[in-house]
Amino acid sequence: MRLYWDQKNECMSRDRIHDIQSKRLVSLVKRVYTNVPYYREKMHAKGILPEDITSIEDIDLLPFTTKQDLRETYPFGLFASPMNEIVRVHASSGTTGKQTVVGYTQKDITLWSELMARCFSMTGADKSSVIQVSYGYGLFTGGLGAHYGAERIGAATVPTSSGNTQRQINIMKDFGVTVLCCTPSYALYLAEVIEESGISLDELKLKAGVFGAEPWTENMRSEIERRLNIKAYDIYGLSEIMGPGVSMDCEYKNGLHIWEDHFYPEIINSDTGERLPANTDGELVFTTLTKEGFPLIRYRTRDVSSLSYEKCGCGRTVARMAKPSGRTDDMLIIRGVNVFPSQIESVLLEIGETSPHYMIIIDRVGTLDTIEIQVELTVDMLSDEVKRLEDTENKIRRGIESTLGLAAKVTLVESKTIQRSEGKAVRVIDKRKL
Repeated sequence: MRLYWDQKNECMSRDRIHDIQSKRLVSLVKRVYTNVPYYREKMHAKGILPEDITSIEDIDLLPFTTKQDLRETYPFGLFASPMNEIVRVHASSGTTGKQTVVGYTQKDITLWSELMARCFSMTGADKSSVIQVSYGYGLFTGGLGAHYGAERIGAATVPTSSGNTQRQINIMKDFGVTVLCCTPSYALYLAEVIEESGISLDELKLKAGVFGAEPWTENMRSEIERRLNIKAYDIYGLSEIMGPGVSMDCEYKNGLHIWEDHFYPEIINSDTGERLPANTDGELVFTTLTKEGFPLIRYRTRDVSSLSYEKCGCGRTVARMAKPSGRTDDMLIIRGVNVFPSQIESVLLEIGETSPHYMIIIDRVGTLDTIEIQVELTVDMLSDEVKRLEDTENKIRRGIESTLGLAAKVTLVESKTIQRSEGKAVRVIDKRKL
């Protein structure tokens, strides 16, 4: 069973990794300084010129990049390649309805495929595999990212996308699917429906699952493995850096291997920006060393993690990141979708028919995340006819679904029933045990 796709680069010495990172950082800085006015201005503000960066140790001199920078340069202001060289555009949700837009050159797409091939090879997948991609296709990076990686290893790739669960299961059984790609919560839901359908696991050829796009626990991994009789692998990525395939765990399940020849990781103190040592929890930061279309320098992911540089039992020498334990901002991940409370607030204010006071309640019923939004009525709405209240509720629900790309339950509650706060308002109750 092949467990490496590119053993030379997955298992190189730390000195070799250092040399590659230094060379590529120098090239990256010159590229963004020349091609991205926004970065050039940020470097000038810090008194930095490209020639000041001579090795990876100099990365501390460079400015951080944040989600706010992406919003300020929407849609293409951080692209380092002209649009006639951009062959793909993806986007993810932002905090105010504007999406985070990322662009890829053909070289970027090829690289992404290669790194996803590394990930799939960790599971033992190869050209004899049948890989079912049940991540959503479209602007979300999950579906197409996994798809191209599966094709790169020569596997038979089945692009089922998300939804239509019974069809997913029929395909899994009839096509002899060996590797499943989806969110972990959907994997558990698939397991439930398989059990309810009376299908025996012996009728399936599943061997492995590649799961990501939402937080999940080791207990959830064990449950998925037991109920689907597979090995479950955790994959990490974010649209801004590439999409899925920035890192993934191996059979040792002792941290996710980061492809350090293409992404330079740091852990910082989120308050001071100070770099923290190995095996210390802090905010995860990435620099894309080889991306052409949309390179980022020291991008603050807001994910809380830590880094280990010890060689793994699998033989790989690249750094491993701990499974993210939380976030330093108010972003929620619900069924693979990024949700900010401010997005919901903007919908309510735009509709303008209720009070701006609301509460978001997240729960996990069975294996799927649920979201309920309680919205407070104004005093003068209490006497409104039921039909008008229902119309308002439906209008809010449609507005939220359009903004988030996620169905939510909307509940109108009486005026003054949502607790007020003298400090920072508490807008979210998350009942999930993540």
